[in-house]
Amino acid sequence: MSKREAFLEAACQENVEEFLRFIQLHVSNPFDVEEVVQEMPRDQRQTLWGKLASLLQDVLQELPPERWVQGRDEGMEVELAADPKHVMAVVDGVTLVAAVSLKVLQDGDTYSALLEITHRLHGQLSLPVSEAPLQLHIHKLCEAWWKKGLKEKEQFGRTAFFISLQKSFILKKPGAEIQRVWSLHDVLWSLDYTSEGDKQIINLLIQCFHRPIYIRSDDGKRFLVFLFSWNVDFIWVIHGTIKNQLEFYSKKMTTHITEIYFRAWNKASGDFLERIENSCIQDFMQNAIFLHRTSPVHAKVRQIVSYFHTRKGCSKVDKMLCNLYKPILWKALSAPNFEVRANATLLFTEAFPVHDPEQNNKNIDEVIQKQLDTGLLDDPHPTVRSNATLGVCKILAKCWELLPSIIITDFLKKLVMELAADNSSPDVRCSVFKCLTIVLDNTLSHPILEKLLPTLKYSLHDNSEKVRTAFLDMLIKVKAVRAAKFWDVCNMDHLLARLAIDSHPVSKRIVDLLYKSFFPVNDSESEWCCRCITLIQMNPMAARKFYQHAHKHTAPTNIIKLMLAIRRVLNSCIQTDTDLSQINDSNKENSAAEPLLGKDLVVVSSLLEVVAILWRSVEKALKQNEEAQKYTVAKFGNVMAKYFQAFEDERCTVPLIQLASFMPPAAVPTFSCGILSRLRRMDSGATLTQYSQLLDCMCCWGQAADILELVTDWLTEALPKQGANTNRRVRIQETVEAKPDLALAYLEYLFSNTSTREKVLALGQKPLKQLHTVLGNWRSSEGREYLLSLEHVAAWVAERVLPFLAKRTNDDDDDESEKSQPLASFLTVCRDVLLVGLGDETFKGQILHLCSLTLLSGECYLCIPAVLPILKEVVDSYGPEDNNNNPAQENEEDATTVVLGVVGNIFQKIVELLARRLRKEPEEGKQVCRHFNPQCVDFILLSGVSLHLFYINSGFPQGLEKSKKKSEISKSKF
Repeated sequence: MSKREAFLEAACQENVEEFLRFIQLHVSNPFDVEEVVQEMPRDQRQTLWGKLASLLQDVLQELPPERWVQGRDEGMEVELAADPKHVMAVVDGVTLVAAVSLKVLQDGDTYSALLEITHRLHGQLSLPVSEAPLQLHIHKLCEAWWKKGLKEKEQFGRTAFFISLQKSFILKKPGAEIQRVWSLHDVLWSLDYTSEGDKQIINLLIQCFHRPIYIRSDDGKRFLVFLFSWNVDFIWVIHGTIKNQLEFYSKKMTTHITEIYFRAWNKASGDFLERIENSCIQDFMQNAIFLHRTSPVHAKVRQIVSYFHTRKGCSKVDKMLCNLYKPILWKALSAPNFEVRANATLLFTEAFPVHDPEQNNKNIDEVIQKQLDTGLLDDPHPTVRSNATLGVCKILAKCWELLPSIIITDFLKKLVMELAADNSSPDVRCSVFKCLTIVLDNTLSHPILEKLLPTLKYSLHDNSEKVRTAFLDMLIKVKAVRAAKFWDVCNMDHLLARLAIDSHPVSKRIVDLLYKSFFPVNDSESEWCCRCITLIQMNPMAARKFYQHAHKHTAPTNIIKLMLAIRRVLNSCIQTDTDLSQINDSNKENSAAEPLLGKDLVVVSSLLEVVAILWRSVEKALKQNEEAQKYTVAKFGNVMAKYFQAFEDERCTVPLIQLASFMPPAAVPTFSCGILSRLRRMDSGATLTQYSQLLDCMCCWGQAADILELVTDWLTEALPKQGANTNRRVRIQETVEAKPDLALAYLEYLFSNTSTREKVLALGQKPLKQLHTVLGNWRSSEGREYLLSLEHVAAWVAERVLPFLAKRTNDDDDDESEKSQPLASFLTVCRDVLLVGLGDETFKGQILHLCSLTLLSGECYLCIPAVLPILKEVVDSYGPEDNNNNPAQENEEDATTVVLGVVGNIFQKIVELLARRLRKEPEEGKQVCRHFNPQCVDFILLSGVSLHLFYINSGFPQGLEKSKKKSEISKSKF
C-alpha cells in the first residue's frame, strides 16, 4: 500500500490513531503531508477532504470546544475518545491538512468539502487562551483562504484581519502581526463603514492611531496611510483622533504623524484629496495661526505645517499651499490681534513664496513682489517685528540669488540700521543678531555684511544682557564663516572692556571669540606668555576674566605649561643670578626668548594673579595626577621665598598667598611658619582684605584648628575675671595682647564663607563646644545691655510702625511686600539673636508680644516667614536639656508654660490669618500657603517635638495631652 492510500485510509474515525501518527511523523519530518497531498489525483484529494470533513464533524460532536477545558479538569472520568487532548490533536491535524491542501489546490478542483472543513474550523476560533497554537493555525488557514481568493473569502479574510488587529494591540512585540495586518488591508474594501456589524473593527482601526508602534513602524505607517484612502467619512474621524492625542506626542512622534499625513495627501486623489486638504491640512494651518503660543499643542501643529513647507519646490505642494493659504493667511497678517499676526508671519515667511506654479512667470513675479512689500518689519508690536526679522533672514539666506540686489540691500539696511537699534524692545534687537547668523550661512551675503556690520559695534554695550550675548554669538559666527574680521566689526578695546565687567554668559562668549588670539595653542609657550602680558597691559581685569575660562578650551597640560612659562618670566624679575641658574637649568633654550619686565609691578602682580587663577582651574586635574602635582609644586616651591622677598607690594602679596595655599606648607616653609604669627600681630582695626587671604590659606592647609584655638584663647584672655581659673594662658611663643574684636572678625569670616566654614565644622565637637562656652561666658558677663537697644526698637515698632503700616494699607495700593520688608528684616535680626542663644526671658517675651501685634494688624501676613522661625527658636530654647538637673526648675515651670502657651496662641493666629486670606483672596491665598508651607512644616515638626519632650520631662501629663491636641488641631487647620 502506498503512502497516499495509507494516509487516505487513516482519515476516518475508525483509524484516527493512525491519522494522528501520520501527523506526528509530518511534524518530525520523516513524512511530508504536503508532498503526499500534492501527489494525489484530483478525485483522491476530494475524497480525502470529504473524509476529513466527516472526521472533524464526528470529533466536534463528541466533545465540543466549550467542554474541552471542563473535560480536561475531569481527568480520568472522560473516555479516551472524548479526551480533550485527543480531540485537539485531531482538529489540529485536520487544520494542517486543510492548509496544505490550499497550497496544492489547482484550477478546476471542487473544494466544497474543503470549504466545509474551513467553515467548521472558522467556527472554533473562540478557543480558550490555552489553545493559542491551534487558534494560530486556524487563523493562518483563514488568511491563506483570503489570499487564495476562493469562495466566501470575505468572511474568512475579515476574521483573519480582525484577529491580527487584536493581537497587534496585545503582544509585546507585535511587528509580525502588524505586517500581517498590512498584508490583509484589502479586506477593508469588503467592510461597510455604515454597518453596525463592522463597528467593532472600525473602533479597532481608530485605536491604531493611539498605538505608537503603528505610528513608528514602516508597515504600520503604510496601513495608517491606507486608512486615509479607505472611506472619505473616516478621514475626519482619523483627524479628530490625532488632534486629541497631539498634546501627548513627543517631537519625534509628531514627525511620524506628519509623514503619515503627507504620504496620505500625496497618494490621494479626487474626493479623498479634497477632504484631506480641507479637513486636515487647512485645519492645521488655521490652528497654527489662531492658537495661543502658550497652548500645549501649538508647537506640534507648527511642526506639522512646517513639514509641508519643507517640501516646497514640488509644483503639487506649491499649488496646494497657495490654494489653502489663500482664504486665511492674508487676512491673518492684518488681524487686530498681534499674536495672530505673529503666528501668520512665521507661516508666511516659512512658506515664501506662496504662489501658483501654473501661472506664468510675469504673474508669479508680481505676486512675489507684493508679498515682499507686506511691511511686517514695521508692525507696531515687537513680537511681530521679531518674527518678521526671523522670516526675512530665512528668505534672504534661502533666496539670495533669486532676489534683486536692491531688495536685499533694503532688507539688510532695515535690519542693521533700524531694528538693531529698536529702543522699544530688546527682543527685536536680540532677534536681529540671532537671525543675522542665518544670513551668514550664505556666503554670497559676506561682502555686503562686511560693510554693514561695523555699524553695530556699540551693540556690545547694550543695556540688555540677552542682546549682548546675541551680538557676541553673531561675532562668533562671523569669525567661524570668515565673513569679516571680527575686530573690524567690534574694536578689541571694547571687547576687553566688556569682558572685564560683564556677567558670566557674556564673558564666556568673549573668551570664545578671543581665545585663539591670546592663547594660540599651536604656538610656543613663550608666545603664550607674550600674549598673556599683552592682554594684561591692555586690560588687567579682562585678563583675569579671560584666564578664568581658559581651562574650558584646552587641556590641563597646556594650562600648566603656561603657568611654568609665566614662572620663567617672573624669575627674570628676581635679581639673584644663583637662583635663576638653579631654576632655569632645564629651560635654557626658552629663557633667552622670555620677555623682560624689570620691576613693572602692575604686570608682575597681574601675572601672579593669572598663575593663581590658572592653578585653581586645574587644581582637580592636578590632584588626579600625582606626578604632575609634585613637579608643579616643586617648581613653584623653589621660588616662592624669593617671590615674597622681591614682590612685597600688596598687589603681589595677595596672589602669592593664594599660590601658597595650593601647595603643602612644607613647600613654603618660611611663609607657612610665620602665617599664624602674622595673624596674631594683626592690628585690631585690620580690614577684611588684610586677613582673609591668610585665613583661607591656613584652612586650605588643614590648620583651621590653630585659628580656632587662637580665637578661643583671645576671647578667654579678654574675658572679665569673675573668680574664674586664672591659670589658663594663651599658648603662643611671643607675648601678644588679646584682641577680642579681631577674634570675632576672624570668626565671622570663617563662618561666612562656605569653604572655610566646612573646614571649621569638620574639626568636630570639642573645639566648637569650647568656643561656644567662651561666647556664652561673654554673654553672661556683660549683663543684658546688648539687648536693650533691640527691645527699644521693638517697642518703637509696636507703637509707631505697625499703626503706620495698617494706615497705608487702607489708604493706598502700594506693594505690600515692600511695606512689610523693614519689619520682616527687624524680626530676622531678633531671630538671629535667639538662634545664637543671646536672648533672655524678658527679650523673648517682648519679641513674642511684637509678633502677636504684627499678626493682629491683619495685613502684615507677609511677615509670617519671619515670625515662624522666632517661634521655633523660642520653643527650642526650652528643650529637655535645659530643664534636666535644674535646681530652679520648679520655680521656672510656670513661666515656661506661659511662654509656650503664648507660642501656641501665636501659631494658631497664623493659621487663622492664612485661612482668612484663603477665603478673601483664594488664588493669592493659595500662593501664600505654598510660599509659607516650608516654614510651617519646619515649625510643626521641630517645635512640636520640643514641646512634647518638655512636657514629658516636666511631669505634666495634662500639659502633654494639651500639647498633643494643639499640635493636631494646628496641623489639621493648616
